[in-house]
Amino acid sequence: MNIKEDISPSYQLRRYAWSAKLPLSIVTDFEELSVFNCQMKPSSTDKPGIGRIAYYTFDEYRDKFDAIYDVFSKEAILKGSFDRYAQPTKGKKGTAEVDREFLKEIECWRELLAKNIALRNPDVSIYELNYAVQKIIDRIIFLRICEDRGIEPYGQLQTNAEGKGVYTHLLNHFRLAESKYNSGIFDFECDGITPRLSIDDKVLKTIIQDLYYPKSPYEFSVLGVEILGNVYEQFLGKVIRLTAGHQAKVETKPEVKKAGGVYYTPQYIVEYIVKNTVGKLIAGKTPEEIAEIKVLDPACGSGNFLIGAYTYLLRYHLDWYVKNISFKKKALPKNYKEVVFQAKENEWYLTTAEKKRILVANIFGVDIDPQAVEVTKLSLQLKVLEHESRESIDQQVKLGLEGVLPNLGDNIMCGNSLIWPEYYEQQQGTLFDEAEMRRVNVFDWDDERKGFGKILKKGGFDCVIGNPPYVLIGKDIHSAPELSYLNHYKVAQYKTDLFHLFLQRGVDLLGYRGLLGFIVPNPWLTLKFTEKLRQYILKEGKIDEVVVFSHLVFRKADVYTALIFLKKEKAESNHLLSVKNVPSATDSDDILGTKAIYVLQSGLCLI
Repeated sequence: MNIKEDISPSYQLRRYAWSAKLPLSIVTDFEELSVFNCQMKPSSTDKPGIGRIAYYTFDEYRDKFDAIYDVFSKEAILKGSFDRYAQPTKGKKGTAEVDREFLKEIECWRELLAKNIALRNPDVSIYELNYAVQKIIDRIIFLRICEDRGIEPYGQLQTNAEGKGVYTHLLNHFRLAESKYNSGIFDFECDGITPRLSIDDKVLKTIIQDLYYPKSPYEFSVLGVEILGNVYEQFLGKVIRLTAGHQAKVETKPEVKKAGGVYYTPQYIVEYIVKNTVGKLIAGKTPEEIAEIKVLDPACGSGNFLIGAYTYLLRYHLDWYVKNISFKKKALPKNYKEVVFQAKENEWYLTTAEKKRILVANIFGVDIDPQAVEVTKLSLQLKVLEHESRESIDQQVKLGLEGVLPNLGDNIMCGNSLIWPEYYEQQQGTLFDEAEMRRVNVFDWDDERKGFGKILKKGGFDCVIGNPPYVLIGKDIHSAPELSYLNHYKVAQYKTDLFHLFLQRGVDLLGYRGLLGFIVPNPWLTLKFTEKLRQYILKEGKIDEVVVFSHLVFRKADVYTALIFLKKEKAESNHLLSVKNVPSATDSDDILGTKAIYVLQSGLCLI
């Protein structure tokens, strides 16, 4: 192998690193050492030198040892030298983030599928078209990721795309996956839409054949669910419409237009909120105690906050088990071999059964968009499959276990978190057609089967986290039919924003001493017309911390934000709280800044 001249080593390295969002990577066989900037989208036609920023041969190592050691040694990497070396490559001309490129990819798939399905299936409705396109894309992505992770045989989808009758072959493949995973992704008992469609071979071949090496720049084994969530958050900002001639057209959703776009919450924000809510709740607790903790995102979108919470829980459980195994503590469950296993020395993993148990026991979400709900389920289920192999999955199937993946229908639900069924009673005499019912999409929190009545009867959720929508709903809260229902919100007044209502709903859903962590616009802390909201927060909870950002967290949105953390318990009329000021984007990764103590009084925030 010639690292300098051969295309294969550089392309495979750049493909892997780009998909994993690693800015710099190294390929070496000792004789040669090449360093690549991996932020440029790789192509199989690239020359081997594309992206290379350093190259050494073995006979240069002695003379250039200090330069190499100061950047690439373990000690240098731990001190941050490698990160500093990588910094100048950020934002250079030609760089392309994998999430942006993959978004373009699946948006292209959506348009191809939508137009072809509308053409070949003249009776398909708008709802059925949106459902079918999303479902087919989700299934293809899920199986393709499983292939690169070694859970499914590599190339199965590609084989299905050979010859004629591609969609028939795909449906058969999906049904086999249903029998194995039993997850809801391939639930054909509930899905009566996709099996009856006609789709041209050319469309499906275009989508599937471009997903494989060497054409595909994506290495799906390292394409994290967080990256996938970012992609889907943007993807869900558009919807398929049907013209009068039954032609499909993809348009931005009206609510997204009103909000000025879709804004994905940066990962450091998610991690900080999770650490200061979920982290505080579970600190020092055993897995048995944690099993009773319920975490909710009432506007979960593509699920990035729930993925963050689930990831934190998985890490905590693994650390707890390994620590207790090492010291053979009495707290260790007798069946610990069913919850954790050792792959090799100093390398432990949670079993699939334990990851499923944690997910079903602890993670809950609601969103008004049915497609967002499906994406959240998909992302969480892919998280369950991390570190799994085909052998471990096949073993579970042989043992006759009830599905490799959990069905999350009772955990992640579709509905309008702000409007309950009483809305229909208030609209007596009004006829609701199917489109109107889907638009309003009321959610019954108290229903034990279709809502979260069982949790609420036990006192409520232990933790509510998220980034609720920021949408001004009008000077008059009665300006739209369903908004007449919202007059019972105590925080609603002039210029009510949806996030005001989500703040009240979040507090109301918490059990006693439960924790809330939201990122919201910060003007509500001081404006006169948000006085009712501040009064409600101060009456119903005790604020632990406010983090104020002096820069734009969402760079394309002209809104300054703050994090609010509170506990559901009665507090004094005057609150002593910690306020962190984050003056610039450079301080954001660990949310540092000047700490101070301020007094938050009823109706007024002094910041």
